[in-house]
Amino acid sequence: MQHYSTETKESALKKMRPPNNISITKLSLDMGITQATLYYWRKQAKDKGQVMPGNRKNAEQWYSANKFAAVLETATLNEAELALYCRKKGLFVEQIAACWGEAEDE
Repeated sequence: MQHYSTETKESALKKMRPPNNISITKLSLDMGITQATLYYWRKQAKDKGQVMPGNRKNAEQWYSANKFAAVLETATLNEAELALYCRKKGLFVEQIAACWGEAEDE
């Protein structure tokens, strides 16, 4: 089993997240890392509470668990902090607001 550096793992995870949203298939080919390893890393990140939308490229398509995680991550942020969060995640404030609206409906 090949071991990868923390930097390689973080780089791969970053490429999976918005705004890049690179598919695991493409990432595997580009980075020379097996798809199984990439799926495992994504699962680990999700288990740690990181927002990892998977194959769903924008917030409107995210699974409920990812929307909920985004709502939790932004619950205490002020307007400036929320804007910074969205820039880092490649999202729009409106997308987070939509997740908030759905969380209130459930």
